[in-house]
Amino acid sequence: MKNKYLFPVILFLLAVALPFIVPEFWVHVLTEILIMGLFAASFNMIFGYMGQLSFGHAAYYGVGAYTTGLLMVKANVPLLVCLPLSMLSAGLCAAVLGYFCVKLRGIYFAILTMAFGQLVYYIIFQWYSFTGGDNGLQGIVPPAFLGKAANPYYFFTLIVVTLGMIALWIISESPFGYTMRAIRDNAERTEFIGINVQRYMHLNFIIAAVFAGLAGALWGPFNRSVAPDLCSWQHSGMPVFMTVMGGPFNFLGPLIGSAIYTLLMAFVTSFTEYWPMVSGIVIIVVVLVMPGGLLGLLRDRLPFLRQNVGRAKETNG
Repeated sequence: MKNKYLFPVILFLLAVALPFIVPEFWVHVLTEILIMGLFAASFNMIFGYMGQLSFGHAAYYGVGAYTTGLLMVKANVPLLVCLPLSMLSAGLCAAVLGYFCVKLRGIYFAILTMAFGQLVYYIIFQWYSFTGGDNGLQGIVPPAFLGKAANPYYFFTLIVVTLGMIALWIISESPFGYTMRAIRDNAERTEFIGINVQRYMHLNFIIAAVFAGLAGALWGPFNRSVAPDLCSWQHSGMPVFMTVMGGPFNFLGPLIGSAIYTLLMAFVTSFTEYWPMVSGIVIIVVVLVMPGGLLGLLRDRLPFLRQNVGRAKETNG
């Protein structure tokens, strides 16, 4: 167990070194990997740790993105202030919508999360006077201290995402995290021993939304704009793909899946317009050949990774 942090440390050092090696285009891709990795990791708090599939998680990602965008464009609020406010707004939204979602399980939970996600999407889409409607919100410029080059914002994102991932790791390894595993494995038995399953699920739903909001808050200044599509059910499918690719039963699985998915899209879109078909084929292959995701496969094949990511799988299912 003394080497359990070696794999994350290697990934972090690699993330620090890459911007000095690769061209600026790939620095943008790396920034997107980090943002989407945090988004996918927040989704996995619901999927991998709570055992429920959400098709509306992008709603809270979008709420976080629009909170930062509106505050920066219309009120000139500093980005560092916008980040916690975006987390708060996403958490408050999840507190209301999640209250109804956690009353259901399985496919009914998934459908209701998608319905609420579409509700948020159409509110943003139709509210032209406030959100800009289908035109989106433009001119979300990073602060001057981050400069105009790609590297400063990348390292800022790396710091924020790293802190977010550490926070999620602490939560997942806390008694609360193990309670969520118990609920995932057998909700009825967990409730029988005196745990309020619905309350724990509601709190976990809010936590996942808070970190999705943080990821969304990072996206607006990175992309210089936000659009209603960030809240759509199609966008909610992206963390699902990433988590399945990387491995839902490993804490770093969603982040690895984000790297695979984003790099694949950046590579494929430069060769063909049929990239959705290619991504679909990749997903099918992963599900059939690697049901535990890439990290699940490597854990079974490589003794080094068995020590570093195996514990996450053992404690996660």
